[in-house]
Amino acid sequence: MQIDRRLISHLDWTLLLLSATIVGIGIVTIYSANYDMAEGHAGALPMRQVTWLGLGLIAMFGAMSFDYHYIDRLAYPFYGAMLVLLILVIIIGHSGGGSQRWINLGFFRLQPSEPAKLAIVLFMAKYFQTDEPPKGYYLRDLWVPFALVVPLILLTLIQPDLGTAIILGVVFISMVLMGGLRLRSFAYLVAAGIAFLPIGWQFLKQYQRNRILTFLDPDRDPLGAGYHVIQSQIAIGSGKIFGKGFMHGTQNRLNFLPEQHTDFIFAVFSEEWGLIGCAVLLLLYFGLIAYSIRLVQRAKDRFGALLVFGMIAIIFWHVVINVAMVSGIMPVVGVPLPLVSYGGSALASMMFAVGVMMNVSMRRYIF
Repeated sequence: MQIDRRLISHLDWTLLLLSATIVGIGIVTIYSANYDMAEGHAGALPMRQVTWLGLGLIAMFGAMSFDYHYIDRLAYPFYGAMLVLLILVIIIGHSGGGSQRWINLGFFRLQPSEPAKLAIVLFMAKYFQTDEPPKGYYLRDLWVPFALVVPLILLTLIQPDLGTAIILGVVFISMVLMGGLRLRSFAYLVAAGIAFLPIGWQFLKQYQRNRILTFLDPDRDPLGAGYHVIQSQIAIGSGKIFGKGFMHGTQNRLNFLPEQHTDFIFAVFSEEWGLIGCAVLLLLYFGLIAYSIRLVQRAKDRFGALLVFGMIAIIFWHVVINVAMVSGIMPVVGVPLPLVSYGGSALASMMFAVGVMMNVSMRRYIF
């Protein structure tokens, strides 16, 4: 499992630089979001994110250091470990902000639902690595991945963490489509999902229901459930074309923005850097996603292509849902901006995902 020296010359600098640039933007924005003008410092969060970046780099280079085909052997054990951790969260998890999502390991708190996203990609890539049937998969062919993903989603909903549960679901569906699900079967799946919505509504907490109702009627509760989105939209709009400048966003400075360093960090960035800055950040994401799609096409085998597709699906859906959420295009569901929002488990998981993609990219030259 040593690194083949030939791989060093094939290090994917494009993927590395795109990811590093986005992470750099994130750390700078976290610093600004937490800077206290009166105290003259930004507190401990920026340095904690830098520390997590160091751990994320270890995870990334660790993911690059062995032939990605070994992941085939690790997929189900990794899934089992995530399942156990999600169960432990319910039993002994640490609570915060009305949710019980973390396990306190002393020197840091682990959020198992973040690496659970990786678990879905790994076991789905393993399941679909053989050539698909000539007419594609029927729903009855997918009972194994369905049986594996449902416990992860349900345990995440119990915490409660609706945003991560949605990400788990859409990444699963993305992998199913990539694996070769028949279009008619996909239509049945969508219909079943729509039919399940009334049942799913009963599992939502009252504040989650209020967020959805407020999305449908923004003026329903402007000082309650609608407050987050209204303040976020004001921040985004006040940035105008060129923004107010680094650490000069008034909505953030005056503490109108909730969760400014996590779920609503895009609003902080928008207020400071304006439309131009947002365009640059979104173009960086677009470049990362588009480049990774090319890696899917160039992967030397189906397993590698599925791994890259799954990892980029995680990033893609995070970006789409987060930006839509803070802009008021969809309900607030608590999804962070990947590689930018504060969060150690999320950053380390995303860096591991980048490492897996780089692994597949590097080894497409080795036979």
